[in-house]
Amino acid sequence: MATYTPRVISLAKRPGQTFGFFLRVEQSKEGHLIRCLEMGGPAELAGMKDGDRILRVNGKFVDGLTHSEVVELVRNSGASVTFHILDESSYNQAKTLGVNLSDPQSSPIANGLAKEDWKPKLCYLVKSKSGFGFSISSFKGEEGLFMTEVIRGGVADKAGVRAKDRLIEINGENVEKCTHEEAVNKIKQGGNSVMFLLVDEETDKFHQSKQAKLGSWRATVKYLPLHPRIVKMTKGSDGYGFLLREEPNQAGHFMKEVDKGSPAEKGGLMENDVVVAVNGKEVDGYSHEQVVDWIKQSGDKCCLLVVDKETQQMYKKGKISPMLFWEEKKDSNLPPSYTEALKMPVSAQPSTSVQETIEDLRPKLCRMEKTSSGFGFHLNGIEGVCGQYIKEVVKGGPADKAGLGDDDVVVEVNGVNVEKSSHAEVVEMIRRGGNTLEMLVASKNVYKQLKDKGMTITPRLVGEGPSSQVHVSNSPETSKKTREEARPVTPPKAEKQRSTSVSSSSSDESLDERF
Repeated sequence: MATYTPRVISLAKRPGQTFGFFLRVEQSKEGHLIRCLEMGGPAELAGMKDGDRILRVNGKFVDGLTHSEVVELVRNSGASVTFHILDESSYNQAKTLGVNLSDPQSSPIANGLAKEDWKPKLCYLVKSKSGFGFSISSFKGEEGLFMTEVIRGGVADKAGVRAKDRLIEINGENVEKCTHEEAVNKIKQGGNSVMFLLVDEETDKFHQSKQAKLGSWRATVKYLPLHPRIVKMTKGSDGYGFLLREEPNQAGHFMKEVDKGSPAEKGGLMENDVVVAVNGKEVDGYSHEQVVDWIKQSGDKCCLLVVDKETQQMYKKGKISPMLFWEEKKDSNLPPSYTEALKMPVSAQPSTSVQETIEDLRPKLCRMEKTSSGFGFHLNGIEGVCGQYIKEVVKGGPADKAGLGDDDVVVEVNGVNVEKSSHAEVVEMIRRGGNTLEMLVASKNVYKQLKDKGMTITPRLVGEGPSSQVHVSNSPETSKKTREEARPVTPPKAEKQRSTSVSSSSSDESLDERF
């Protein structure tokens, strides 16, 4: 009989914070379900997924308990709790086969990773007007420096820094033996940005038990805000459609003259991208001629790892190679066809390019003008949590005509990325725009898939021509009054609900509790 290995996920919260999910019991489904994950909340960051089933709370098997009993166990856990969870598909299959889930036959996985794969994390912080939002402290009886006073919603918090994380490196330099003053000076010398290598308490203990040295070569890059891009191309009748060039007094191999409509542009290459690897082979240290030969030797298909200027600078800050991204994505939970394409030889790769496989995964660029009734949508955000959603789009209003849809995820407002901005910050950006508004948005499904592929969502992904999703809504009506954009922006009461509720207004009766 098949074995079903639960994942062990440990969550911690600060006073006034939730764990970032709803616990539900639904009439038509078995088990205690994870629902309504808050974007950027503790649960989502730890790897919980919508539909996951909770099997154990702090080691106690709960699959047969009532909803209220499980709620009480979680509440009594205080500021930290440990779950054993199983994904929806495995749970349903196990139930169908009559598997005894209270007696797992294989060792659990912690925070989505097998223990031997536990990794420290790289966190990149860009200082705001209020600073980085953390302090550094040492603790009596413990070696090293630790992150403390991480301000909720601050720069550090949004970058993945958590209280009690131990500091390993600052901007690529090991600081495990540094004094508090020396570490502070290194941070100050970095200016307005800093790259940390950190390790949480549980992962730290694991590596100490193995006497394994921690360094950036072991790190996960999943918390970094910018990522390299993997570009697969199939050569056309006129080649790939780009020029590879060396620039005077600049190290690297640069993309130039990317032809419109070419395989290179369709694959996602952009002007001034820097090549990191060709078919998985890092180009650093190799001559222009050698890199050109590797591309020619690929035949009709080629896979490049590239970075834009901003991403390259971020990786240089931490003195790390973007190849960390490549290695991590090869073994990640990307869609099977995409992961297999990374691993197979170029000669064996299918002719479909990455752009062709994701041509429907485009964001939307929506431009609109305010009328006397506003823009005609509701901006939904959860207080203290990053990530803003479009709600209640008024039919026939400027937002509707511009292409906005309910549950669209807001990526940019008037050209500024707001994925890590608070609700209040996004509202203020919209207000400052006056009577005109441009929003880059993506449906939840498109947003998730593009992020899973490691793609930075920018207007360049919108595309051009008939398939373009640039929507413009112009109206001669303009408001002479200063109005709040898009109707009231206070999150709906349901988002702030913390008490157990029973809905009997439909045949799908459910119980839910927010944590």
